[in-house]
Amino acid sequence: MNPKLPTPDYTSLDLPPPPRDRPYVLVNMVMSADGKVVVDGTEQGIGSKADQRLMRELRVNADIVLNGAGTLRASGSSSRLGDPALEELRFRRGKPRLPVAATISASGDLPLDRLFFTASDFQAVVYLAHSTPPERCEDIEATGRHVVLLPAEAPIEAMLRHMRHELGASVLLCEGGPSLNAQMFRLDVIDEYFVTIGPVIVGGEKTLTPVEGEPYTRETLRQLELVSAVSNPATSEIYCRYRVRR
Repeated sequence: MNPKLPTPDYTSLDLPPPPRDRPYVLVNMVMSADGKVVVDGTEQGIGSKADQRLMRELRVNADIVLNGAGTLRASGSSSRLGDPALEELRFRRGKPRLPVAATISASGDLPLDRLFFTASDFQAVVYLAHSTPPERCEDIEATGRHVVLLPAEAPIEAMLRHMRHELGASVLLCEGGPSLNAQMFRLDVIDEYFVTIGPVIVGGEKTLTPVEGEPYTRETLRQLELVSAVSNPATSEIYCRYRVRR
């Protein structure tokens, strides 16, 4: 019998209490060995089933699972765990069996036929820009999902306050995409960064990386502290966990 492969256990993270006005924020991404996060428009083909399992283990810790609108359009999104044992683990900890799913959009251009809107086994909330056309807001509300209009000023901060104070969220898991990651890093509201490095090369000058947007300078680089790095000989992946230095 082969020994158990050295994959990390992400089901029971030792996390500090959240800040006063926002949840404790985790980001989880998968990227190729050359730092790319999409192939033919989605992340599929970069991470293995082992990586997908770790993504679901991370969800065990989260009160809310957030995806940007671009990720929802490209890949779909939900807060499902895909394993009754993981749901039971949450239940024994006094949590709902599934986290709340969330998305944020500046335009309201969302695929209303996707699982995020049609599923009934998890709750979901949609954060929309204040400028979203009223008729689009009505269409989204008609799906039964809760809609929150964000102010024109500091919308990300307003979303995080709503999650913390109105939804009672202590831990937020953000699963992309790159533009949302960039905004949250700029605002210094990310606490931990999980990334799986897949053993593939994607290439492409304009292919997305985990964090897009304006580049940092030597003086403003975001500094990370490595918490763990575990290799998986069966998949040739490396599972990295970082904390953001402040």
